[in-house]
Amino acid sequence: MVSSPSPSPNHGAIEKKHWWLTNKKLVDMYVKDARSLISSQEQSNIASAINLLDAALSLSPRYETAMELKASSLLHLRRYKDVADMLHDYIPSVKIASEYSSSSSSSSSSSSSSSSISSSSSLSDNSQPLVKERVKLLSTGFESPNRSKRSIKCFSVSDLKKRVMAGLNKNRDREGQWRYLILGQACCHLGLMEDAMALLQTGKRLASAAFRRESICWSDDSFAPKGETFATSNQPQTTLSDTESICNLLSHIKLLLRRKTAAIAAMEAGLYTESIRHFSKIVDGRRSVPQGFLAECYMHRAIAYQSSGRIAEAIADCNRTLALDPSCIEALTTRSSLYKCINCLTDSLHDLEHLKLLYNSILRDRKLPGPIWKRQTFGYHEIPGNVCSIATKIQELKQRVASGEIGNVDNHALMGLRRGCSRSELERSHLLLTLKHKPDKSINFIDRCEFSDEQDIDSVKERARMQSILLYRLIQRGYTKLMRIILDEEADEKQRKKASFALQEAIKHDEQQQQQQQQQQQQSKSIANKNVNAFQGVFCRDIAVVGSLLSQTGFNRPIQVKYEGLSC
Repeated sequence: MVSSPSPSPNHGAIEKKHWWLTNKKLVDMYVKDARSLISSQEQSNIASAINLLDAALSLSPRYETAMELKASSLLHLRRYKDVADMLHDYIPSVKIASEYSSSSSSSSSSSSSSSSISSSSSLSDNSQPLVKERVKLLSTGFESPNRSKRSIKCFSVSDLKKRVMAGLNKNRDREGQWRYLILGQACCHLGLMEDAMALLQTGKRLASAAFRRESICWSDDSFAPKGETFATSNQPQTTLSDTESICNLLSHIKLLLRRKTAAIAAMEAGLYTESIRHFSKIVDGRRSVPQGFLAECYMHRAIAYQSSGRIAEAIADCNRTLALDPSCIEALTTRSSLYKCINCLTDSLHDLEHLKLLYNSILRDRKLPGPIWKRQTFGYHEIPGNVCSIATKIQELKQRVASGEIGNVDNHALMGLRRGCSRSELERSHLLLTLKHKPDKSINFIDRCEFSDEQDIDSVKERARMQSILLYRLIQRGYTKLMRIILDEEADEKQRKKASFALQEAIKHDEQQQQQQQQQQQQSKSIANKNVNAFQGVFCRDIAVVGSLLSQTGFNRPIQVKYEGLSC
C-alpha cells in the first residue's frame, strides 16, 4: 500500500519525457524532410518545405535551424516581406524606433538602461552588434582558459584558448550570423538601404571572424567529429559564391547611398539642378532599384523640381511615387500644394480629401500604414494636428471653388513659361512636356524598378497610367488655352498691323495727290512762262532792227536799251 503511490508519478514523468521526445523527433523529421525538398531547388518543393518548417516551428518556436532554413527559403522565393516580418526585431531602424519610443514613454533611467541591453543578434547601429559580439567572445575566451588552467595544468594555455574558442563558439556564431546576411539581403530588396548596409557589413565581419577562428584549428581540431570536418571541407565553394554576391550587393548599395546623400546635400544647399541630376542618375540607371528606395528618390526629386519651379515634372514624380506607394502621405501633401500653386483647386481638394481618409484610417487602426518595418516620415502623435489643419484647408478650398475660381489655372507656371511668351516658346515647351509625360511612356520607369512582390506590377502600371493621363490632359488643356491666347494676340496684332498699313496707305495716297497737284501747278506756271518769253523775244528783235536802221540813217543819238531785253 505504501509503494503503490510511487509508480504514478514515475509513470507521469515517463509519459512527459516521451511526449517531449516525440515532439523533438517530429521537429527533426520536419527539418530533415525540408532539407531534402530545399536541395531540389524547385519552387514548389521549397514552398512545401516552408510549410514543414512552419509545422516544426509551431512545435519548437525557437529552433534555430528551422528558422534559418525558413528564412533562406523565403529569400530564395523572393518573399522579402515575409523575411522582414519574421525578423523585424533585428532591423536596425525598427530597433532604434522602438528604443526611442520606449525611452520617450519611460522617464526613468532604469528602463533606458534595460532597453539598451539586448541580445547579440539585435542591432541599434552599424558598430554596436560587432562590439557586442567581441564582448561575448572576449568574455568567453578569458573565462574558459582560466578555468581550464586551474583544472588541467598539462595543456598549453594558448593552445587551449584557440581550441575552446573554435569549438565552443562555433555553433553560437553560426546562430547569429545567418540573420545578418539573410535579413540584410531582404532589406536591400525592400528598399531599406541603410539597414541593409549595416546588416550586411556586420554579417560580413562576423563571417570573416568565424572563418579565422575556424581556420586556426583545422589541422588538429579534436573537438569536431569527422563528419563535420568533411562538411567544412565541402563548404568553401558555396561560401565564396555567397561572399562574392554579398560584396557586389554591398557595393551597389553604397553607390546608391552615395548618390542619394550627394543629392540631398545639393538640395539643402539650394543647388536644385545638381540635386535633380544626382537623383536622375539613381532612377534612370541601368541597374534596377528596389521599389521602396525608388519611390523615396522620386519623392525627393519632386521636391527639388518644386523648388526649381518645374511644376509639371514635380507632379509627374509625385504620381510615380504614389503609383509605387499609394499610402505615401508626403507625396499626397506635395502634390496637393503643387495643384494649389497653379490654382488647380479641384485636384488639390481631391488630394486633401484622400489625405484626410488616410489619417482617419490611421486613427481608427491606431497604427501607421504599412508593416512595422516600413520607414515613416512622421509619428503617430502628429496625426491629430494634421487632421485639423487638413480640415481647415479643405474648407478654404471648398469656399474658393464655390466662389467660382475653378477655371483660373496658371497655365504659364504649369508649362514652365513666362507671361507674354512667344508662340515658338510655347510650342517648344509643349513638345518637351508631351514627349516626357506621354501616357504611353509613363510606365517605362516600372522597367527599372525591382518589385518585392510580382503581384504588385499590374496595379502599379494601372495607377501610373491613370495618373499620367490626368497630367497629360492638364498639360493639353493648358497648351490649348495658352495657344488660344497667343492666337488672339496674333490676330489682334494682325488687325493692328492691317489698320496701321491702311492708315499709311491713306497718308501715302494723300501725299501723292498733293504731289500731283503741285506738279500740275508747276506745269501750268512753266507754260505761262514760255509764252511770256516768246513775246519778249519778238519785241527784242524788233527793237534791234529799229536800232540798226537808225544807226544807218545817221542818227547818232544814243538809245537807252535794257540789258534784260537785249539778253533775250
